[in-house]
Amino acid sequence: MIDVESNRQSRKYSPRTQLARVLWALGRPLFFFSPRPLWGWRRFILRSFGAQIGREVHIYPSVRILMPWNLEVGDHSAVGDRAYLYNIGKLTIGAQATISHQAHICCGTHDHRLQNFPLVKTPITIGDGAWICADAFIGPGANVGKRAIVAARGVAVSDVPAEAIVGGNPARQIGQRDSG
Repeated sequence: MIDVESNRQSRKYSPRTQLARVLWALGRPLFFFSPRPLWGWRRFILRSFGAQIGREVHIYPSVRILMPWNLEVGDHSAVGDRAYLYNIGKLTIGAQATISHQAHICCGTHDHRLQNFPLVKTPITIGDGAWICADAFIGPGANVGKRAIVAARGVAVSDVPAEAIVGGNPARQIGQRDSG
């Protein structure tokens, strides 16, 4: 039996993080309503909220980012339309990586083994040159290696090795990228 009351009474975020979330909610329209080609403006907004954003990063205005201060994106990477970065834990996206439209990267879960079902904030790393295809899901703690591909609608719930191509639910290796 889950102790719902204990879960609801637990402090999941510090007062500082709660304030930052309120400020981000107020500032997010500056990001969301910016015209599509204003990549630099969105990089500026994200950096203003503590994100570490590399050079020439393209993040589309419809991307949902829960906590910019938990986001690091390497040079020349892209995050497509309506991608959801549920980054309650640290999310690191390497250089030249692509997160396609409607992909979902989830850095949080609950510990189902404990009665109070506590929130668990897990880091995720997407390696340099990796490609998270359309509608793919990367689950809590599942890291994606350098140049790996998670196919469209693939569900990665465990680590994806470098240069592997995975697909399905749960994702299984279906190919290998050339080392080129």
